[in-house]
Amino acid sequence: MTPTTATEPAASTPQTSPATPGLDDRVARALVGAAVGDALGGPVEGWTPEQIAERHGGRVTGIVGPWHGEDWRTARPIAPYHKGDGHVTDDTLMTHALIRVYDRVRDHLDAYAVADHLVPDLLSPRWIPELEAEALPLQRIFLAEKWLVARLHYGHVDPREAGAGNIVNCGAAMYMAPVGLVNAGHPAAAYAEALEIAAPHQSSYGREAAGVFAAAVAAACRPGATPDAVVDAALALAKDGTRSAIEAVCEAAAHHEDAESALAPLRAAVEPFDTVGPDYRSPALGARRPSRLHAIEELPIALGMLLVGGGDYRRTVLGSVNYGRDCDSIATMSGAIAGALGGEVPADWAETVAAASRLDLEAPARTLAQVAREVFARDLERRRAHEEAFTALAGAW
Repeated sequence: MTPTTATEPAASTPQTSPATPGLDDRVARALVGAAVGDALGGPVEGWTPEQIAERHGGRVTGIVGPWHGEDWRTARPIAPYHKGDGHVTDDTLMTHALIRVYDRVRDHLDAYAVADHLVPDLLSPRWIPELEAEALPLQRIFLAEKWLVARLHYGHVDPREAGAGNIVNCGAAMYMAPVGLVNAGHPAAAYAEALEIAAPHQSSYGREAAGVFAAAVAAACRPGATPDAVVDAALALAKDGTRSAIEAVCEAAAHHEDAESALAPLRAAVEPFDTVGPDYRSPALGARRPSRLHAIEELPIALGMLLVGGGDYRRTVLGSVNYGRDCDSIATMSGAIAGALGGEVPADWAETVAAASRLDLEAPARTLAQVAREVFARDLERRRAHEEAFTALAGAW
């Protein structure tokens, strides 16, 4: 066999059946699935399941318009963002930005890659769907993400430590799907890399969630993976309150096969670990502070909805959307995992989101799949070099 070089993919590609999607399909379904989930959840973000049902005359079953209709330009608290009509939010903008970093580095990333490449990307003009204009991504992202620019671009803080002091939220976790896909099939590696990438952005359970979400995506890429196997992989790596929250939510989810009956029980299960409190738009005084006892709400609920939906993309994502609260990020995460499992994203949803957001949802997937192959080839070479060195030191074993 010809040795694999550092810049070439492995010589042989595993054969997959139509029922077992290969790498390219899983990467595409995960990334498109995340973007579509984001767009579906955006217009109902921040509201309760009851408010969502009242506003829409029942549960959301597809792409909907802005909460305040044509008044979205001035209505608070939404203005000036056009949430709805298939527009993606900052979850997808950040996900695509991270893919561009992988495209430049073409290897595993670390905290310095965030400082050297991701931060400049946030300062480069791009089309922002919710603003319906070309602008700096910095002008759209939330305060917790602006922290990256303030600390790294202006403060020149050590990237490995810059996340300390930021509000603890799902900001780092929401865009970590690419890390799981680059480490497809290797949850532990995805977890470690995501923790490193998230270090400039988050600390405590916000950083932990980033690692566990990436691990869940990597686990979902394994041929034959199931929702239960994904949850098991997440629990095997999760620590502290994040692990406890996932356990509690997934135990509650195991008793439900439809999202409607699961909405209240899943919220009740995660509530002891969530610091935001019952009113999502008015966080409690102790919200979003570092703690080993707490967890972000979004990841446990995403995994719970994955179980309730049986891994089916439509059921999983719609359950996430109708949960309300930070449902664009919940649906981004659950959509990525369901897609990585091989779930098919409804074509009409994907086409509408791509057109409305003026984004090519397929191109980033093609880029990342190629990068994943190159990184895997490099990993093989590094592993072989390590084996040779260790054998020379320790002898046959």
